[in-house]
Amino acid sequence: MLTRFAPSPTGDLHLGHAYSAVLAHDAARAAGGTFLIRIDDIDGSRSREDYVAASLADLTWLGLGWDGEPLRQSAQLGNYAAALDTLRARDLVYPCFCTRADIAASLSAPHGPSGAVYPGTCRDLPAPERNRRMVGEPHCWRLDTARALTVAGDLAWKEQGWGPRSANPLAHGDIVLARKDAPASYHLASTLDDAAMGVTHIIRGADLIAATDVHRLLQALLDLPTPLYRHHALVCGADGKRLAKRDAPASLASLRAAGVVGPTLAADLAAGRLPTGYSLRMP
Repeated sequence: MLTRFAPSPTGDLHLGHAYSAVLAHDAARAAGGTFLIRIDDIDGSRSREDYVAASLADLTWLGLGWDGEPLRQSAQLGNYAAALDTLRARDLVYPCFCTRADIAASLSAPHGPSGAVYPGTCRDLPAPERNRRMVGEPHCWRLDTARALTVAGDLAWKEQGWGPRSANPLAHGDIVLARKDAPASYHLASTLDDAAMGVTHIIRGADLIAATDVHRLLQALLDLPTPLYRHHALVCGADGKRLAKRDAPASLASLRAAGVVGPTLAADLAAGRLPTGYSLRMP
């Protein structure tokens, strides 16, 4: 078994991150397996080195040890570019020049699991126009999901405790694989990195169940292995909403400053016990 925890260095870790990290760590250790840390640091406008150090300090405070040096997405840019080249060569992606305002003004489709479903404005642009605009206009790269599904084959995936589940990537529309301001989207980078790291079991929050449909499609298109998935309940505050990095009182730094003992908290989380005022809920 090989599991991972992959924080984004865009803010302080909170109880929800701790819960996910503890579950992934303890599962690997119980099986005599490997637990890795990956720093998802390709958001250049928001990622900060001080948050990298703070995240590792928080995990150490919890008493969680990891194997090897933490990996960084910023060191994998060549892999993302190669995957995009493969998909471009198969005519499965296309450049999209739309701004958020353009999309909001033209949307007629309902929202999907990932938010508003892109209406396909740039999907069928004539090649001369597409090539001309690519020279001087910012653009992202979107997956032509309908076309991709015609070549993907079986997209079933397994949820631990539930068994096989069917995937419906089409509900997400033509998702972004490379952003205008980043070399890869979460979907592409995480899928490629998990495969490169040899992750066998992905343990993460249930808010990402729908995203697994997209990741399964990318695995099929790029001939990548499919891990076993386990989507756990989310840690919520007193208002019933899942925690976010802006929830300062729930940050691990705040709990540490308040005198909470890290390994004791980790043991409680592993047993499903949360501090007063917090609860576990499925979305």
